Amino acid sequence: MALSSSSPAPAKGVVITVPVLILVASAAAVFFFFLLSSLSSCDCPSALATVRVPVSDGAADVSVAERISPSMEDVEWVKDQIRINGLRMQDNVLRKGINPRTRAQQLQDLLNFKGISHNDGAESDNHTALPCPGELLVEEHHSNYGEPWAGGRDVFEFLAKSSHLRPSSRVLEIGCGTLRVGLHFIRYLQPKRYHCLERDELSLMAAFRYELPSQGLLHKRPLIVRGEDMEFSKFGSGIVYDLIYASAVFLHMPDKLVWIGLERLASKVKPHDGRIFVSHNVKFCSRLGGEECTNRLSSLGLEYLGKRTHDSLLFNHYEIWFEFRRFKA
Repeated sequence: MALSSSSPAPAKGVVITVPVLILVASAAAVFFFFLLSSLSSCDCPSALATVRVPVSDGAADVSVAERISPSMEDVEWVKDQIRINGLRMQDNVLRKGINPRTRAQQLQDLLNFKGISHNDGAESDNHTALPCPGELLVEEHHSNYGEPWAGGRDVFEFLAKSSHLRPSSRVLEIGCGTLRVGLHFIRYLQPKRYHCLERDELSLMAAFRYELPSQGLLHKRPLIVRGEDMEFSKFGSGIVYDLIYASAVFLHMPDKLVWIGLERLASKVKPHDGRIFVSHNVKFCSRLGGEECTNRLSSLGLEYLGKRTHDSLLFNHYEIWFEFRRFKA
């Protein structure tokens, strides 16, 4: 059969007009806009927490990204500033100020003379809103812990990162004392999100009459309750916490009371993601034996996750923590 000599037919294809191209491009732009908006509002974990800071003049709030712990760049910056300014630390040399005083001397000044600068007029002219005991003003309570007060920051950073806390999280501390650790949680969390059970009256006085006012944290309204015997009813019902922790508290309690506390706390920690941290040791558990301890924890819906440690930023020190979670709702 002879092939036809006629000219070839034009190739088939898809013809897209200019208006269609414009319509497709517009639809794609709208799609990507909504996609990026949904990603930006995602509640995904992040190393940075966004804190809304109110502006007093009525302007819009300002978003501030706050890291929980310093980066290596931060540490290097401090070292550079010390080097640039030619600063040298001399061992065991106290700073000599205008009127240098030890804590004991400051306290004596307050008791004898109302301090170095004070109101000599009538008491009615004294505008001190919250008169504070001299022992608190000279911060004697900062020496109650057997280690530097600054260690509280280390504990906060470790627990906050280990529990993936956000400013909207809820935290319960068992035995907050004078708020060596609690101050950092109160500052980081939204108002009323920090709760504490403390039995010691003098520690509570230090918290309410010195630490919270002096740190400008009264507006955070932490719920700090005086109580003992692991009684948590004053915190209300139906509240679940992202983090519950006890620093050097359970080791001073009889085992029976610790187990009573755990039984009451099991339903108060958020299932799966919430954490319970206990410092130093868990002899209340190890004294039962490994299998018996595991079974007893399991009966409460709790699971032991392991032993953790953290270092200190400012001094040679670390603490041991034991981590638990609630494995069922």
